[in-house]
Amino acid sequence: MMHRRQFLMESMHGFSGVALAAMLAEDARAAEPRIDPTRPYAPRPTHFAPKAKRVIEVFCSGALSHVDTFDFKPELVKRHGQPLPGNERLVSFQGPNGNLTKPLWDFKPRGQCGKQISDLVPHIGELADELCFFHSLTNRSNTHGPAENFMNTGFVFDGFPSMGAWINYALGSENQNLPAFVAIEDPRGMPQSGPNNWANGFLPAAFQGTPFSSTKPIRFLERPKDISAAQDAAARSALRALETESQATFPGDANLAARIASYELAARMQLTVPEAANLKDEPAHIRKLYGADSDDRHQAAFAENCILARRLVERDVRFVQLFNGAYASGGRINWDGHFKLKEQYDVHGRILDQPVAGLLRDLKQRGLLEDTLVVFATEFGRMPMFQAGTYGRDHNPHGFTAWLAGAGVKGGMSYGATDEFGFKAADNAITPHDFHATILHLLGLDHERLTVYHNGIQRRLTDVHGHVIKEVLA
Repeated sequence: MMHRRQFLMESMHGFSGVALAAMLAEDARAAEPRIDPTRPYAPRPTHFAPKAKRVIEVFCSGALSHVDTFDFKPELVKRHGQPLPGNERLVSFQGPNGNLTKPLWDFKPRGQCGKQISDLVPHIGELADELCFFHSLTNRSNTHGPAENFMNTGFVFDGFPSMGAWINYALGSENQNLPAFVAIEDPRGMPQSGPNNWANGFLPAAFQGTPFSSTKPIRFLERPKDISAAQDAAARSALRALETESQATFPGDANLAARIASYELAARMQLTVPEAANLKDEPAHIRKLYGADSDDRHQAAFAENCILARRLVERDVRFVQLFNGAYASGGRINWDGHFKLKEQYDVHGRILDQPVAGLLRDLKQRGLLEDTLVVFATEFGRMPMFQAGTYGRDHNPHGFTAWLAGAGVKGGMSYGATDEFGFKAADNAITPHDFHATILHLLGLDHERLTVYHNGIQRRLTDVHGHVIKEVLA
């Protein structure tokens, strides 16, 4: 039995532990961005001087094949038709694999840097000197939805804030009439993981992405046709009076303040979004640059989404997420080329290539690429062989390619490498946490300091991992 003095001593240590935990929690909260719930979109300071002010992320949903686009492997060409050494009977996501299969498009040296890029994406290839390639990315999941989550939220499971939401939370907006974070879905449909890619998770709802599209209006924003502008203005005025009265009654209600701020932003968006999304203002030579004049309706629609992305960052939208490829469809409307990769990628490559190259060229000619970071990513790569009995490649999370361009990044260089067949990361393997840490760094944010206290844990985009890849910084 414990005697009285021992009980008091043990209790004293326990209480001191509770006090220490409380103080540490308060210190952690003190490091979080100071956000006024009545002005959640107000601009906030960075941790240090940023190279980039805004981000456009082009995300290829369905898993773009790195060995057919940006990761040239001469040995894969040389050993075409032979088994993968050491993995002669490899079984991957959808079953057994066949022999090594060379790239289905020719590779050529591009730009002054001489980077080998395939004929699937010749327009992007012309801009090789602007691009910084990451050839050794890896993913924890080989399933589309969880892998998309990991690439865009830092976690495989649902329910975590997206990268855009973290950036929105940390930095606020330079434009108080448009959302700080916009997600533009592919004209053919939503990506596999849907709104998880732009969700706010456990961050306040004000920081989630707002879905945009050049092909359909923003939901619930347009005034009903049977209500006049005067009636709409009168209703907003009455609502504002009620909100002011409620705030006076409940001055500390942060949720009420956030909801009011959201409604006020929506009202401002009714006036600003039509102008920002009015692509009819774009001259013919710009539409031609992007391929928006194409006879391929899917290419033209994606090109218009790319123009919309440029118009949004031009108006200081902080983060624009631009999807190329939709949900699971056997590769018909995304990059999931399991069975007819050549036939399907010829279609998808045309849709992707000129619009993305046009976006980069347009940003550069307007001086926007100097402080805009362009991120090109996908959820994982594909195998260097066909699946047994098919003409397609299976999922490969062991090594794949992404690239950055623009503010603060060295152009015309490659970091990391897969092995001689493009099967696994072999040199400077990169995780999505490293990729995210580098993106945050370019925005002036320390990924270890950008935290939120949630359910007893200091959460961050990079979990407890991640290193800034300093070798790629200009």
